Amino acid sequence: MTQENYSHGHHPSVIQSHSWRSVDNSASYLADMFVPGTSVLDVGCGPGTITLDIAERVAPGRVVGLDSSAEIVAQAAARAQELRITNVEFVVGDAYALNFPNESFDVVHAHQVLHHVTRPVDVLTEMRRVRTREGVVGVREVVYGGTLWDPESSGLEHWLKTLMQVLDRNGGNPDAGRNLKSWALEAGFANVTADASIWCFSSNEARDWWGSAWSDRALHSQFANDAVEGGFATTEDLQLMSDAWLRFVQRADGWFAMPHGEILARD
Repeated sequence: MTQENYSHGHHPSVIQSHSWRSVDNSASYLADMFVPGTSVLDVGCGPGTITLDIAERVAPGRVVGLDSSAEIVAQAAARAQELRITNVEFVVGDAYALNFPNESFDVVHAHQVLHHVTRPVDVLTEMRRVRTREGVVGVREVVYGGTLWDPESSGLEHWLKTLMQVLDRNGGNPDAGRNLKSWALEAGFANVTADASIWCFSSNEARDWWGSAWSDRALHSQFANDAVEGGFATTEDLQLMSDAWLRFVQRADGWFAMPHGEILARD
């Protein structure tokens, strides 16, 4: 199996953050494709919250969530069992070599995966291979370079710069969202529809959820380890980043926006 450096790691604060994701907030551009009877592969499914949401929408259609981490796959499978969603399975796999025959799924989906990989076109080529002839590949990726917030914060500026450095050092692309269309065309798709959407955290509840998660991630996740090992930040810097996130949570006027590119790719 091809090994990539997953910059966020699987600290509980990361899993908590990723478990917020749903079709509505992370894959709404694909929602019309999730009709009953549709078969779906979710590549890089993580804790599986998007996958399970998809499964409920397409039941009795077959849904497979694939991730490189056996630990995360086990957690997602347990969640499915707890929710009694029976038309989904979670498997350990390699996005560069999907263990499925050609034309196996009507929809092949990936969210926040390609900005972590060194060969995104190769992953898209594999996603195209396992998609049915009339099917679609849907991908959504962040553009970290376009991230904005208010009020100004030197701590958040250092956080963003460090995060982008870590992703780059680990072979990823922090601005992958803006490259999706060109990558998909290079992967052989003839018909690529590209768009953009945004996450925005401004309400008291949203600021608390996002900022509190990152205040913990800044100190304890794989990001923190890689930042120090790469020489991009000291432990003192990480503490300043964590403190900046907590101040963001406390600011009633706080506003944080993160843009994403998204594509629907067909032949």
